[in-house]
Amino acid sequence: MTDIAVKVDHLWKVFGPKASRIPGSPEGELSREELRKRTGCVAGVKDVSFEVKRGEVFVVMGLSGSGKSTLVRCLTRLIEPTAGEIMIDDNDVLKMSESSLRNLRRTHVAMVFQHFGLLPHRRVIDNIAYGLEVRGVGRAERHAKAQEVLDLVGLAGNATSYPDQLSGGMQQRVGLGRALAVDPSLLLFDEPFSALDPLIRRDMQNEVIRLHHEVKKTMIFITHDLQEALKLGDRILIMRDGEVVQIGTPDEVVGAPADEYVRDFVSEVPKSHVLTLKWVMRPAEPDDALDGPELPPSTIVQNAARLVIDSDKPVKVVENGELLGVVTEDDILRVIVAEEKPSEVA
Repeated sequence: MTDIAVKVDHLWKVFGPKASRIPGSPEGELSREELRKRTGCVAGVKDVSFEVKRGEVFVVMGLSGSGKSTLVRCLTRLIEPTAGEIMIDDNDVLKMSESSLRNLRRTHVAMVFQHFGLLPHRRVIDNIAYGLEVRGVGRAERHAKAQEVLDLVGLAGNATSYPDQLSGGMQQRVGLGRALAVDPSLLLFDEPFSALDPLIRRDMQNEVIRLHHEVKKTMIFITHDLQEALKLGDRILIMRDGEVVQIGTPDEVVGAPADEYVRDFVSEVPKSHVLTLKWVMRPAEPDDALDGPELPPSTIVQNAARLVIDSDKPVKVVENGELLGVVTEDDILRVIVAEEKPSEVA
């Protein structure tokens, strides 16, 4: 098994008459609006390619209508793709029979939606165990597994509650627990927290981060919220009008936006919270004192600030024993001061 959990190549989803003719044709090169005017078709997903590493949190973000939810539904053929290739755990999804596809959805992939889809007449433990019940797992075994997951997602003591007795955040924990209970290799999140209050949403984001560290699952997370994407993603794919605009780590997206669209997206982001030292370091000069403290280039500027400012010598940026550059107080303050609004520094 390779270290690539999901591979998508030249994926298209076109809605409309004779949709299969669009991929690879001259019409396929048109803008979304021109394509609609000329053919009556809409390209929900247009020639999208990416890979997701095993154990990675891969975030797909974009505004409403960008194609991100269509994309995630194509991965398990909840929406049938028009063209392209999808590989999950080295299995060709588009060539799967109906029975193989059902097995993929039941066994290997689990989805967490914005609308929790809980069964209101069933207790929390039975909601969490539902996927195991569908598989034919016996009651005692599935309840034992569900109880483990209850503790994992912070629902201990709520096994016998019903969904309407829980807050929105706790209901989403049930949805998360239901997905984890079947022990999938891949978790798909389709804007799961967008309907939650901001404080509960932040708690659930932290919960996903904690769970990722604990269970090491591969996750594809769909969101329209840049802050959420930057917080959760190991890498981020940004979509617009069904197409990929940029794929990169959070610091790459903020530090080197691909175009004006992405630059506008990240313009309000506190860069010291995202950029790493590799973006602010400079080459060492002959008169630099090189006996100061060391930090790796992946250190976030905000986390390095205190050490750099307190040091009377340049901080060395070192990776695998190699000196990549140095960072001084001026380099750090240049980033931090640039974040402040004019009224705050007047």
